[in-house]
Amino acid sequence: MPTVSPYKKKNSLSFFFKNIWWDILNLFFPLTCAACGNYLYKNEKVICTSCLFQLPKTNFHFLEENPISELFFGRVKIESATAYFTFRKGSRFQKLIHKLKYNKQPEIGVELGKHFGHILMKSENYRDIDAIIPVPLHPKKKKIRGYNQSEMIAKGLVESMKTDLLIDVLIRKVHSESQTRKDKMERWLNVENVFALKSTENIDNKHILLVDDVITTGSTLESCAQCLLKADGIRISIACLAQA
Repeated sequence: MPTVSPYKKKNSLSFFFKNIWWDILNLFFPLTCAACGNYLYKNEKVICTSCLFQLPKTNFHFLEENPISELFFGRVKIESATAYFTFRKGSRFQKLIHKLKYNKQPEIGVELGKHFGHILMKSENYRDIDAIIPVPLHPKKKKIRGYNQSEMIAKGLVESMKTDLLIDVLIRKVHSESQTRKDKMERWLNVENVFALKSTENIDNKHILLVDDVITTGSTLESCAQCLLKADGIRISIACLAQA
C-alpha cells in the first residue's frame, strides 16, 4: 500500500483548513465584487471573473497609433501610450474608479493593475520596460486619501511585469486643484510646473512606464513626461487604467 509523504499530508491539511477558514469568513463577512456587487468565488479577488471579462478593453497597446497616443502628438515625445479600458458615466466600471479614488479601496487598483500588466506583456511595445513611475500625489492630498491610487495600480503592474517601482523620482511640488470640472486649457494650466525631478540616477537611459488612473485630456501626464524628459537618454511610455 503506497504511503503518503508528510509533506503532501501537511499541504493537504493546510489547503483543507484554508478552505474552512474562507467559508467561515465568507459566511459572516461575505466578499463581493467591487463592480457588480455579486458574491465572489474562492478563486476570485476584488472583481469577479464575469466583470473582468466584460471590461470594455481598448486593446490600444497593440496599436502604434491609437486615441491615447494621439493625445500627445506634437505635445511631448513618448514611445507608446494606452489605456486598459474605457468607461461611460454611471457605468459599473466608472464606479470601480470612484471606489478606488474616493472610497478607500486601494485593492481595486492593485488587482486591476495585475491584470493590466499581464496584457501589456503581450505587446512588444511594453516588454522592455525598465521601471514604473506612478503620477505622484501631493503629500497633503495623499494624507487625506490615505494612498496614491496611481501607485496602487503601479504596484499591480510591477507584480505582473516583474520590473521596478520608483516612487521617489518624480514629486508633486504644488497642491493643485482637482481636474474633474476643468476644460482642456484649464487642465493644462492647473498642472503646469507642478512636478519636479528629485533624482535622475535610476532613470537615465531607461524605458520608463508612466502610470495614471484615468486619462481625459492627457495634461497631467504631459506635464509629468516633460519633467521626466530632463533625464539623459530616457524613453517614456504611458499606461492608464481607464479612458474617460
